[in-house]
Amino acid sequence: MAQKATIFKAELNIADMNRNYFADHSLTIARHPSETDERMMVRVLAFALQAHAQLQFTRGLSADDEADIWKKDLTGALEVWVDVGLPDEKRVRKACHRARAVFIYAYGGRGAALWWQQNAMQFARFDNLTIVNLAKEETDALAALAERTMQLQCTVQDDQVWLSAGEHTIQIHYEYWQRAQNV
Repeated sequence: MAQKATIFKAELNIADMNRNYFADHSLTIARHPSETDERMMVRVLAFALQAHAQLQFTRGLSADDEADIWKKDLTGALEVWVDVGLPDEKRVRKACHRARAVFIYAYGGRGAALWWQQNAMQFARFDNLTIVNLAKEETDALAALAERTMQLQCTVQDDQVWLSAGEHTIQIHYEYWQRAQNV
């Protein structure tokens, strides 16, 4: 019998000074049996950084043809495609052809650096692709915040995020490896 996803609930308060976006989101996060706390929490961080009323988690790891997070317009057309991790070039190419804007939140330390080194030239041709790198130490700290029920406060300013859960606050710096030109 296949294992079922574990359900996590998060109340996420976002204050994004970069985009003048201030909102509360009640999130239901299905963590695939093969997904780590680190990956799940990077998805939550990516949600916070892309937050919008129509942004939603998808089936993620359970569906090869879906992003981890996406935003569709009223006609069902993909506006924003968000993946976390180190997707292969074919998946990124497909996403860039399907969505107006594509965001990849890469993490994994040395593995992410090698992935970028191997794919940077192919990715450079996509003018709607943004790739953000997250440091290993900071994604490890994110993973430590994972609980079945979470109250999270997220403040975004410049290229930094402060994420708080109860008594714990972590600061996350992110680095743009590539920024979309047409968005």
